[in-house]
Amino acid sequence: DSGTPGVDVHNPLTNPAEGPPAGNPDGKSPIPSDAAPENTSSPTRVIGNGTKESCTSKAVVDAVAKGGIITFNCGPDDVVITMTETAKIVNNTGPEIVLDGGGKVTLSGGGTVRILYMNTCDKAQVWTTPKCDNQDLPHLTVQNLTFIDGWAPGEDLLSGGGAIYVQGGRFKVVNSRFFNNKCSPGGTDVGGGAIRAFLQYNTLPVYIVNSTFGGGETLGNSCANGGALSSIGVSYTVINSLFSYNTAVGKGANAPSNGELGGGNGGAIYNDGNTYTLTVLGSRFENNTANEGGGAIFYVSNDGSGHLVIRDSQLIHNPSLGFETNGYPGIFVKTNATPTIESSLLQK
Repeated sequence: DSGTPGVDVHNPLTNPAEGPPAGNPDGKSPIPSDAAPENTSSPTRVIGNGTKESCTSKAVVDAVAKGGIITFNCGPDDVVITMTETAKIVNNTGPEIVLDGGGKVTLSGGGTVRILYMNTCDKAQVWTTPKCDNQDLPHLTVQNLTFIDGWAPGEDLLSGGGAIYVQGGRFKVVNSRFFNNKCSPGGTDVGGGAIRAFLQYNTLPVYIVNSTFGGGETLGNSCANGGALSSIGVSYTVINSLFSYNTAVGKGANAPSNGELGGGNGGAIYNDGNTYTLTVLGSRFENNTANEGGGAIFYVSNDGSGHLVIRDSQLIHNPSLGFETNGYPGIFVKTNATPTIESSLLQK
């Protein structure tokens, strides 16, 4: 509403409908069936009764805790729901948990809270198997949503994920946008301004499909490491997505000194671990920055068994202000296998 005080109708952070669309418009890579959007035509529960006012933080928190297939009915116009607390998955409410915004819903952390949380090893959210560190369920999907202004403080390994933190089960993101989500600006291990993921079942990948992280100069996500995505030991398959203006703002990498807090690796994506694969298909990385290594991508397989794959993608002007791998502009990669780069442009 152009008459609403304090709202700039051309600012995607106050009027997300004005923002860049979800996904890389030039991405044409095929979508595997298990990475496709979930069918939400018969939802388990619906947030809202047809008005913006009915779509509240409490309504989101309550619906997410109950689980199932969740959609929104907030009226004909786009709506921003500012969360006053984090919506948390309860692990025995699946097995499938889907949050579908229908392309009209933005969830905002208001710069004060993380937006969404799932952790199979968090007893407060119910343990459902004796092997919480490698269990199939629940499956969490977020689709047709925008996440803005999420904030996750803390500098330890289990911090990060300004918009979404996931540990265990399975997770995918489809047709969604992430603007200005943040986590701690310093720390050797903390990461994921937008998303932090751990312990995916049997090392199956997190799918990021037709989604946008940043997309404009004032819209990028940031954290000490992995301005957009961060994980340890987790495979990602990124398809037809756009990453731009995300930043790894830490300094000192893994050996901080002179008062530095550490970090600064992976302007868009930070991946660490052993046997795992980062696959990038039909995606574009542009104007992401790392204060240390990997302006676009930081990929380390500590035992050398991992693999980096980039196909049909463009990585253009992703400054690594500290270090990167020779011949791979915007990337720091450490593993035994030579990265697979096919039909792609890597350019300073």
